[in-house]
Amino acid sequence: HNMPQYRSYCEIQVSITYFRQNCPPLGMESHKIEPDQLTASSMSQYSFAPQRARLNMQGSDDEDDMRGGAWCANSEDSNHWFEIDARKETEFTGVITQGRDSAIENDFVTSYFLAFSNDSREWTTIHDGYADWLFFGNSDKDVPVMNQLAEPMLARYIRIIPQSWNGSLCMRLEVLGCPVHDPADVQYRQNEVTPVDYLEFKHHSYSDMVTLMKSVHDECPNITSIYSLGRSSKGREIMAMIISGNPTEHEIGEPEFRFTAGLHGNEAVGREMILLLMQYLCKEYKDRNPRAQQLVEGIRIHLVPSLNPDGHEEAFEAGSELSGWTTGHFTNEGIDIFQNFPDLNSILWDAEEKGMVPKLTPNHHIPIPEGFDFNSSIAVETRAIISWMKSYPFVLGANFQGGESIVAYPYDSFRLNKPAESQKPHSHESLFRWLAVSYASTHLSMTHNYHGSCHGGTPAGGHGIVNRAKWKPVTGSMNDFSYLNTNCFELSIFLGCDKFPHQNELVHEWEKNREAMLIFMEQVHRGIRGIVKDQQGNAIANATVSVEGINHDVTTAPTGDYWRLLNPGEYRVTARAEGFSPVTKLCVVGYQSGATACSFNLAKSNWDRIKQVRHRPNPLLFKMTSEH
Repeated sequence: HNMPQYRSYCEIQVSITYFRQNCPPLGMESHKIEPDQLTASSMSQYSFAPQRARLNMQGSDDEDDMRGGAWCANSEDSNHWFEIDARKETEFTGVITQGRDSAIENDFVTSYFLAFSNDSREWTTIHDGYADWLFFGNSDKDVPVMNQLAEPMLARYIRIIPQSWNGSLCMRLEVLGCPVHDPADVQYRQNEVTPVDYLEFKHHSYSDMVTLMKSVHDECPNITSIYSLGRSSKGREIMAMIISGNPTEHEIGEPEFRFTAGLHGNEAVGREMILLLMQYLCKEYKDRNPRAQQLVEGIRIHLVPSLNPDGHEEAFEAGSELSGWTTGHFTNEGIDIFQNFPDLNSILWDAEEKGMVPKLTPNHHIPIPEGFDFNSSIAVETRAIISWMKSYPFVLGANFQGGESIVAYPYDSFRLNKPAESQKPHSHESLFRWLAVSYASTHLSMTHNYHGSCHGGTPAGGHGIVNRAKWKPVTGSMNDFSYLNTNCFELSIFLGCDKFPHQNELVHEWEKNREAMLIFMEQVHRGIRGIVKDQQGNAIANATVSVEGINHDVTTAPTGDYWRLLNPGEYRVTARAEGFSPVTKLCVVGYQSGATACSFNLAKSNWDRIKQVRHRPNPLLFKMTSEH
């Protein structure tokens, strides 16, 4: 009685006026499809519910927080199906399937039928005139397999009807389709984003990326400069662009900022946002947009779209729809660059336990452990990034990642030998939180995580930000290394559930991120800045600037200038340098934009003068020895 009514497709004449081959995903992976659009014949248990059927869904085997890596059917049922309600008439053009994400089980669907409906009661199956058309599915649990329809099917609902499977009946999927727009749908027309005509909304291969960067430089030669951080293990250059009023040199007092992307080659959104930002800043600066002029003239901006060019190329070749969760994630040598940096946290925390900070061990610029130069587990890309981070006086930076929609701030590593409740927030937690909020709250959808995170279980709260150590702790992260070995504050910005969205989505991604990127760059001017000189007016390089109550110092650049990111407030600030007497000042950070000037002039210390006198040769002694 409750059996669905299936009829074969050849019995029904569907009127199709045109066929657009390249229909994008409806949004299983990106979460554009809401949980209430998904239903299934049954489920094995709640953690394998229909909303877990999204392509690349990551499962967790945590006993306390069990989340399945797929939809799984109840094995006691005999009639299995999975249904998506597109909510409007759609031209369905294909299905991508994948098995269950699991460390131990090997579950995937090997064949299935497809059925379509306009009312979810009467169904039309795809039929070849003799029998229902059997689609061949997966041959392992990880690699996505696409089946394109010979011609599109016009319907509102689609059903996948599994026929055979390996292990248990579990699957993840994405559906390709073009919504059919009603000309009377004014609401839709108003929501359409008009692409900015001078921006190039497409995915760029490595060579496309280099060509685009050169064309931006040709367009704006006075404010851009292209350079390389070094080469990947396959010999590709890690390309960077500087955009600034004087791009080829550091100007005294001008902070240096960086946006990087592509640590993991298949996280393509960040790469495209950085390439769009290059085009945008060049064009808007030329058109005398005052905000763009202020950014370009007040900051030296470094933009690196692809830190892992070998992984980038591997993912690009697989393409947007079939690039899996880990395609191109690692370097050619199989290394995850983001967590490949020397672990300085353990050194600092160990010294803190022993009461050695800051007298014997500094609270900043912690030296890289010996043996680093010969450590074969450090990628060539990581080495290039480290020498780059040390070559410029960076103040603030962010790396774009994907697969989640959140901003993660340091520390990224969890302090094991302390119970969680006694883990005091580190000195800069409130500032890092501010920086994270400045991006997340300006992004058009990052704080709208009403359904939790992309894979469930993220302790995001409603602000779209998270402390990485409390979320997914990693040791040796780029962010912790940056904080503990250089002056630069670095955060990770995860730009969405779908790491490599369809090209059609790039216009929307740009709309979501443009203002957030500009706001985040402007945060480089938050706090104090100044120059440390001696009494003759010579710059003092590598002087230490410390703020009372914050256990983390910064140092001056070779040109004597420094920047200290701080939230509004009054601070006692001390400048120290070898051979000079320290000087302390009260510096006030207000709520208005722009950093407060706070410079220092240091006098040679008395002790230094005494040492100089001591070491001066005694002329009488010299005369006696020379006569012998």
